[in-house]
Amino acid sequence: MSQHILVLPGDGIGPEITREAVRVLEACQAQGLDITIEHDIVGGAAIDRHGVPLADETLERARRAQAILLGAVGGPKWDTMEDISKRPEKGLLALRKELNLFGNLRPALLYPQLAEASSLKPEVVSGLDIMIVRELTGGIYFGQPRGFGEREDGTRYGYNTYIYDEKEVERIGRIAFDMAGKRGGRLCSVDKANVLEATILWREVMNRLAPEYPEVELSHMYVDNAAMQLVRAPKQFDVIVTGNMFGDILSDAAAMLTGSIGMLPSASLNEHGCGMFEPCHGSAPDIAGQGLANPLATILSVAMMLRYSLNAPAMADRIERAVGRVLDNNLRTADIAYDGTRQVTTREMGDAVVAAFEQDSQ
Repeated sequence: MSQHILVLPGDGIGPEITREAVRVLEACQAQGLDITIEHDIVGGAAIDRHGVPLADETLERARRAQAILLGAVGGPKWDTMEDISKRPEKGLLALRKELNLFGNLRPALLYPQLAEASSLKPEVVSGLDIMIVRELTGGIYFGQPRGFGEREDGTRYGYNTYIYDEKEVERIGRIAFDMAGKRGGRLCSVDKANVLEATILWREVMNRLAPEYPEVELSHMYVDNAAMQLVRAPKQFDVIVTGNMFGDILSDAAAMLTGSIGMLPSASLNEHGCGMFEPCHGSAPDIAGQGLANPLATILSVAMMLRYSLNAPAMADRIERAVGRVLDNNLRTADIAYDGTRQVTTREMGDAVVAAFEQDSQ
């Protein structure tokens, strides 16, 4: 039975990078992958057309899809909207919540060809391979109550609620323990249990799960120390599991260890294996339409889609090999270019990956 994929390009560079990723999907289709591809809009593009960042009909299409390929949302055009509930990012958050995409996998993998592109010394990052497992539908981004208030003296204030229950922590913990068991066997749970009650509970649940996974060594680290250690000695980490806000911040920090956030994919999964796959970077409106955007994170997100939602790991391996071969040939977009490499456009990078993928079948 054909598996249905919904493509949501979004805003800024989103249409450019998803266009190249869809070309890779179509190359997989030509090689026998049984899929159908549908397109729709989300974020600022949806606001301009529908007045909301996620239309009801788009959400229904997302519910019917086995996998969603997302570009990026947001931009200065919509940043000053007074009703924050209708800003572009709310469309993304609604997709995560409505589809119960609670498990976010964000790898920080350094391709050896890009060691020189990292801001850290090559010996510090060479061989880097971290998986950050981020809880995605709870915590302070979704907690209630939230809003604005005003004190008697007229001073305005904003407030948010950081809340997790045991079931939310347990289900993301099990994903992280399973992931660590298939990798290096080390899991670091990141919290702020010295000051936040919600993360005291988080740590208690992680400790309670640990005996069920004797092959995994569990450790704990406060988030401020984890941020420092990612820069000081990142290769000490194998799998990191953490809450929504901490994971948002740490995964972007880890991204820059690899040379460019433009290289890093992500997967957001529910309990049924359906998922949304997107690059870790934002919409970069300052370079939109100029052919400067790096499509590799989005293309690698397609590889994650094949592996985690479409049950096609061999084809995912071929995409990852194709990306490696293109980097071996010294092709680089502007964000990862340096002396001795050839800078190419977004389209040219897509051309090269598709060609390398097709050659792999011959």
